[in-house]
Amino acid sequence: MSVTHVAPTTGFSHTLDDLREMSARVLALAKAAGASAAEAEVSFGVGQNVSVRMGETETIEYNRDKGMSVTVYFGQQKGHASTSDLNPQALQDTVAAACNIARYTAKDEFCGLADAVLMARDVPDLDLHHPWTISVDDAVRLATECEDAARAVDKRITNSEGASVSTYEGLFSYANSHGFSGGYLSSRHSISCSVIAEEADAMQRDYWYSTARNADWLDSSKNIGQLTGERTVRRLGCRRIKTAQVPVLFDASLASGLISHLISAISGGSLYRKSSFLLDSLGKPVMSSIVNISEQPHIRGALASAPFDNEGVATKSRMLVENGVLQGYVLSSYSARKLGMQTTGNAGGNHNLLVSQQGKPAEDLNGLLRQMGTGLLVTELLGHGINMVTGDYSRGAAGFWVENGVIVHPVEEITIAGNLRDMFMQIVAIGNDVLVQGSKQVGSILIEQMTVAGD
Repeated sequence: MSVTHVAPTTGFSHTLDDLREMSARVLALAKAAGASAAEAEVSFGVGQNVSVRMGETETIEYNRDKGMSVTVYFGQQKGHASTSDLNPQALQDTVAAACNIARYTAKDEFCGLADAVLMARDVPDLDLHHPWTISVDDAVRLATECEDAARAVDKRITNSEGASVSTYEGLFSYANSHGFSGGYLSSRHSISCSVIAEEADAMQRDYWYSTARNADWLDSSKNIGQLTGERTVRRLGCRRIKTAQVPVLFDASLASGLISHLISAISGGSLYRKSSFLLDSLGKPVMSSIVNISEQPHIRGALASAPFDNEGVATKSRMLVENGVLQGYVLSSYSARKLGMQTTGNAGGNHNLLVSQQGKPAEDLNGLLRQMGTGLLVTELLGHGINMVTGDYSRGAAGFWVENGVIVHPVEEITIAGNLRDMFMQIVAIGNDVLVQGSKQVGSILIEQMTVAGD
């Protein structure tokens, strides 16, 4: 980064000890009101976002968010309430509201805290907090540098949707009546850009971004801008293609979406509602035998690392898919009880899913294009045509037509269709071009055959 960093400081008006004290106070209030069990979370966050467009500063935003949420249990009756006011009277009123709600709800045998034995005993420091004390002037300079780099790529880039620099840091405390109390600080920063190119009365837009917990780990603003410009210009000259059954290569920026569909299908809510195409799939092949997916919640500094989940349950490393075979579901304590199982420490979502292929070494994007031969490289998806009950998949798409392993021309106004169950089983390669932009780390994914609907 080209910005000079000053000594780390925080913009918090509360300390972690303050939040822990509030959590404890809320639990005491719930107990005094007659609740048999309770859990509370108190959080505080601060952020700054600066955006520029066409070389001019467009927005400067600051945000300070705070809140407390409490869930109380009266036996098998549950009540929940939240507030953004952290003064003592507001906390007391919110607990009273939750208790009133609980008294009027129906009994649910599956509700309640996660089992006490599963609570995290040790909370390791996962290196999640790196404040970025960047001034507005420096943020404007970085964003301008990013946009300028994008616009300089090609004279056909005639307009811009802007570039932005965002910083965020937060802290939270979670506690429950098992005696568990835990919390930590975290941060997340990003630089992004989007521009528009024009040729022969046709316009195309594209974007790129970098995000990380530590600003020093972000890609440089110039590189982000240059990639934005290159991605935009390469889309000029789009053509339609004829309907065909061909291999489809999902660019790494989209491949994580395929993994998200798998996670949705094996998540507790979908399973106990019987709204998943992967019901009763534990221990069975759900993907190609080359696919391995591990969950690694304790990677230091990673975007989805956490020492415990939203219920205080200790997170653990595990294989989710091994050689294509499903090794575990994604469960909270409630969904686990509904299924007659035990929570997997995923209340609130999954943690750092690492997707790889076993067998031969993974190739880069060019290697995957050569392996595909003739087919479609997808770089953008539109719409939400996915039926999680049947697995049917149909979405608008744009990308590039490939022949003999070489990109021939960009394409748009097409639809790709298949069934997720078949698509997962037909994964023939996973690239080494892994993008780390969220909770799923995966390279480009090549699927043996899908229907591409065009002319």
